[in-house]
Amino acid sequence: MEVITLETLKIIFLFIQDEILGMKWLNDLIQKILISAGINIDSKVGASIHFFIYDIIKISVLLCILIFIISYIQSYFPPERSKKILGRFHGVWANIVSALLGTVTPFCSCSSIPLFIGFTSAGLPLGVTFSFLISSPMVDLGSLVLLISIFGTKVAVAYVIVGLVIAVVGGIFIEKLHMEKYVEDFIKKEDSVDIESPTLTKRDRVQFSKKQVIETLKQVFPYIVIGVGIGAFIHNWIPESWIETVLGSKNPFGVVLAALVGIPMYADIFGTIPVAEALLSKGAQLGTILAFMMAVTTLSLPSLIMLRKAVKPKLLALFIAVCTMGIVIVGYLFNLFHAFFI
Repeated sequence: MEVITLETLKIIFLFIQDEILGMKWLNDLIQKILISAGINIDSKVGASIHFFIYDIIKISVLLCILIFIISYIQSYFPPERSKKILGRFHGVWANIVSALLGTVTPFCSCSSIPLFIGFTSAGLPLGVTFSFLISSPMVDLGSLVLLISIFGTKVAVAYVIVGLVIAVVGGIFIEKLHMEKYVEDFIKKEDSVDIESPTLTKRDRVQFSKKQVIETLKQVFPYIVIGVGIGAFIHNWIPESWIETVLGSKNPFGVVLAALVGIPMYADIFGTIPVAEALLSKGAQLGTILAFMMAVTTLSLPSLIMLRKAVKPKLLALFIAVCTMGIVIVGYLFNLFHAFFI
């Protein structure tokens, strides 16, 4: 009886992962529509069109649902309340709570920096605010669900866990170096205005969530299109041998290369997932792919430019070095245990 119960649970879980989150039914539907329209989906052009339409629709639908849910949760954690929550914790626990709070914030690294500045000017420890800054773009509830839909549960959960570890350890390391003097003076002099957020009704929270869906989709959709376009190109036009040579197991510097390539780029987790999906199918190692994703989402050039307005070059360089080192270490660890995850 126990075996039947476990088997039933496994079937249900796989159905959720494949048909609901992975939307395999949508993949089959688009395939039938393209065939009926006379498009050969086995050709490079047809396969690219299939990949492009399927991933655009799947990611956009999941994104809208996830943004609504996460925004509803986020409505309970405005900056003032988050600051109070963080103020109650000290030491390592403050970094852990800060990293966890980062998971319910917006998806882009640039949108996290104003909150980072607000927390810093409010007098929260620098290491705690950096744990938030690292965690916010790298790890969120939406990325967990989308990663499950593409890579499976083990990879998704492991990605979130190591992302939180990087955020916590990175924040603690920065805190131990006492870098407060490298925060720009205007932030230190800003008055901390503690305004109580108005009490929101359920209707207000729903309206807030709808607004967040529209605004975020407007900002993110171009990067989804670009990411899916790159993914379709890699998936169907770039020879598998090329990807294996550059990012496969035979190149010991693949993780470092992926992290360095990802840093200047600008996209969020939703724009990088289709690229990662295509790279994985072409033989790139899992750790190398995840290092690329983490570098793009955490260390994008626009966010670093914004952060430079708040901190001095030495602290900015330390932040980049800590994140890059953590990402590279995680990448090699994932590659080492590649067989376990795939």
